[in-house]
Amino acid sequence: MSKLILIPTPIGNLKDITLRAIDAIQSVDVLLAEDTRHTGKLLKHLKIEKKMLPYHAHNEHRLMESIVDKIKSKEIVGLVSDAGTPGISDPGFLLVRECVKAGVHIETLPGPTAFIPALVGSGLPCDKFYFEGFLPHKKGRQSRLKFLANLPCTIVLYESPHRLIKTLEQISDILGQDRKICIVRELTKIHESFHRGDVSTQLEYFKKVLPKGEIVIVIGGNGI
Repeated sequence: MSKLILIPTPIGNLKDITLRAIDAIQSVDVLLAEDTRHTGKLLKHLKIEKKMLPYHAHNEHRLMESIVDKIKSKEIVGLVSDAGTPGISDPGFLLVRECVKAGVHIETLPGPTAFIPALVGSGLPCDKFYFEGFLPHKKGRQSRLKFLANLPCTIVLYESPHRLIKTLEQISDILGQDRKICIVRELTKIHESFHRGDVSTQLEYFKKVLPKGEIVIVIGGNGI
């Protein structure tokens, strides 16, 4: 049966690949990859040879129609991002929307994503949460933080190491230096770490210790 399969891949530890994900990769006619070199390393680890096409933020608009046509012509197409679940702060949504419009069958596999283990391991309430993903780099950044400041539930952000200090400073200014926070680094990797406390403590720490690796920021809601 022709279809689009959304295939989560490990965010760090390659043992987190699921058996269903391996079966799906083996079954597709073509694998869309955010970075074919990166995905190629995973395929080599799994000892799978597969035709790959680059599919990323810079070409997704141009390729959507041709990909839908491939599926309509009875091909099975898989989509992976560099790490985690496609569509979560990574390309995927636009293609899924186009496939829905075209009546194409979509299969979504469960699997790795960074914000869930960060959230549940943070020590902050996880019964209700708001996933913001990446803040805007420039325009609209402060307005988003002002919006987040009033939310009563736990907030989850993604951030890069070189912007962490700036983000913590802005969180301190807008949400308050006493707001509870957890900085999660390098999930599932050797140097995985959870830094729990308030904003001022974490800001002081990371000004002394250069942040490295992929980062998830978990923030206590207003009044928590």
